[in-house]
This record gives sequence, structure tokens and C-alpha cells, in this order.
Amino acid sequence: MGHLDIRNLRKVFSDTSGDIVAVDDFNAEFEDGEFVVLVGPSGCGKSTTLRCIAGLENPTDGKIFLDGEDVTDRKPKDRNMAMVFQSYALYPHMTSRENMAFGLKMTTDLSKAEIDERVQDAAEMMGIGDHLDKKPGDLSGGQQQRVALGRAIVREPEVFLMDEPLSNLDAKLRTQMRTELQEIQQDFGVTTVYVTHDQTEAMTMSDRIAVLNDGEIQQLGTPLECYHEPANQFVAGFIGSPSMNFFDVTLDTAGATPTLVHDEFEYELEDDVYADIEGQGTRFTLGIRPEDVKAVPAGTHNAIAPTVDVTEPLGDVSYVYLDVGGEQYTATLEGDIVIESGRSISVQFPQDRIHLFDGETGEALRNRAPPDSDDVEALAGLDDVSGVEIGVN
Repeated sequence: MGHLDIRNLRKVFSDTSGDIVAVDDFNAEFEDGEFVVLVGPSGCGKSTTLRCIAGLENPTDGKIFLDGEDVTDRKPKDRNMAMVFQSYALYPHMTSRENMAFGLKMTTDLSKAEIDERVQDAAEMMGIGDHLDKKPGDLSGGQQQRVALGRAIVREPEVFLMDEPLSNLDAKLRTQMRTELQEIQQDFGVTTVYVTHDQTEAMTMSDRIAVLNDGEIQQLGTPLECYHEPANQFVAGFIGSPSMNFFDVTLDTAGATPTLVHDEFEYELEDDVYADIEGQGTRFTLGIRPEDVKAVPAGTHNAIAPTVDVTEPLGDVSYVYLDVGGEQYTATLEGDIVIESGRSISVQFPQDRIHLFDGETGEALRNRAPPDSDDVEALAGLDDVSGVEIGVN
């Protein structure tokens, strides 16, 4: 079992300059075997939350329950949790075998033979069986990370806690280790709370994501829920790369069609879209993800014609940076599209793909709905997808 229940968790650090609220009213339940990622910008409270769960920090307020038992005041060694640190935290004078066995020797009554068996099994699983007699200084970064993971695995805990364990690895090895971590977690079925600021890790590894900002949970949901249906403008801007484009607009209902007015363009709303913001004021933020921006022929309804600042061809796609009223926005277009700087391009924001947020609070008032299974099956059956003529001046 590994059901983790965190209620009203609050952590305040005090110094001569005053109180610093690192975690504020954190409430969440993590199911047995679930892989949950805490993600957010630096200083948002991710690692502090993890350290409170581990018992390395004492909460100012709130309770932490593991399988229904209050563990808030228990020592770390009595919580049946294993933590993997960003810095690996390996003893440099010990071999890999000794590092992996150390926790078992200190906290269990297992015999030497039982400990050796667990260490050997974990090492073989991690692909470091031939490195058990080497010290950390003789290992690569990836091998050291595997030793640190192996040390957690041999504990056979109810909860894995991981604090940015891949941040010190190069890009290729990080991708490889992401896959290995997922496989390990699935094989063991252990509840895992994983901290990262890398949204790619959050999106690809988790069952659910908790997006934090200023110590507070902004949204707790599946990766696709956070991506397609963000709770607010912060989540919308943080999840997704390149990040969502935002335009401050004012609602004008004086004409025949409700229209969002920006300094550089006007955007007429369909009835169902207007219904979601009717009576919600006049100031809004229109959001559109770069991959949802469509290149269209000049003169298309609701199209705009910004100037291209820069094009970054990546092969499969091209990032096109657009100048709209002196502000830079991004469109993700087909990879064979390369447009010279200074040219203009006609683009459109499809109405079924836009997001609308309250101009004051940032709360989401309308989100694009995630594609349903019928849409995915229909797309999978298409033999040919026709291109669209692009209006470039």
C-alpha cells in the first residue's frame, strides 16, 4: 500500500526579514501506485513539499497521512519512504555496493546475505551489476544516478520521493533515464512523487501533474487535462513548449457580432464562444497555443497578418516568431516552411482552439476541449491530408 494524503500542508520559513511562505495550504491525495509529478518554476515550493513528506522538514501546519496513519511527526526512517536527491548524495568513500546497502544496514534487521541479494538484484535491474565494487568517483553521472536509484529500490518502500533526479544528466541520457524510471515505477507499482521544473518530464512520465506557483497548487490533473484544459492563465503558460500566446483584449458588443478587440486586430466570436464569457466583464485574455495557429490564405475571416521576426526550422516543424504590435508571438508550422525575416504571413486562430481567461483574475473561462476518441480514430483512418495555401507577402 502507498496511499498518500496531504491535508492543509503549510511551511513558513522565518528570518530577520520576516516570514517566507514556501508552501501554502497544499491539499492532495495520491493513490497507491500512482506516479505524480510536482512541477513549477524555481522557488514555487516543490522541493519543500517533498521534504515535508519525507520528514526532512517539519510542516508549520497540516497533516501527512500514509495509508490512513498520521506520519506528520514521524522520523524519516520510520515513514517507509525512500528519497532520491538531485545531487545523488552518495558516500564517496564507499563502493556502489556499500552505498546501496547502507540504508538497509541502518534501518532493518535483514541478514548480510539478504541485503547482498537485494543489492545484487537491484544492480542487475539498473544495469550496474559490473560496477558494484567501484566508488562514485569512478562512475559516470548516469551510473551514479543508477546507484542512487538502486539505493532507494532496495528499501522496497511504500513511497518513492524523487527531487529532480535527472537534472545533472545530459539531454540524451535524461531521455533514456526517463524511460527507465517509468519502467521501474511500473514494475514495482510504488507510489512515486517526483519533483521537476522540466515540463517535458512532467508530461511524459506522470499519471497526474500538480502545477505549483508561489507555494500553492494551481491545478492537479492528468497531463492532457493540464495541457488542454488549464485552470488558469499561469497553468496555460507554464505547460506546453513553446508556451501559449496571450493577447489582452476587450469585448465589444456594440456591433452585430460580439468582437474581441486588440490594439492590432479584431476577432469576431461565434455564439457558443460568446456564451462562455457573456456577463463576465469586458477585459479578457485570448490564448492560443503555437501549434494551433494556422497559416491561411490572405483575406481569411479573423486572420491577421503579422511580420515575421525569425524562423527556426527544426526539421519536422518550424517555429515562426511573429511581431504583433511590437510583441513577439510564436506559431508552430510545418517543417518545410521557412519565411524570411521582415515578410508578413497570414495566420488565423481557429475558434475551437482558443482559450479565454478573465482579464483580472486569470481564471479560465473557456478552454479548447481535448480531442475525443472518435476524433482520434477518424484521424487515424485518413489516407491523405491536404495542405493549405499560405498567404505570404
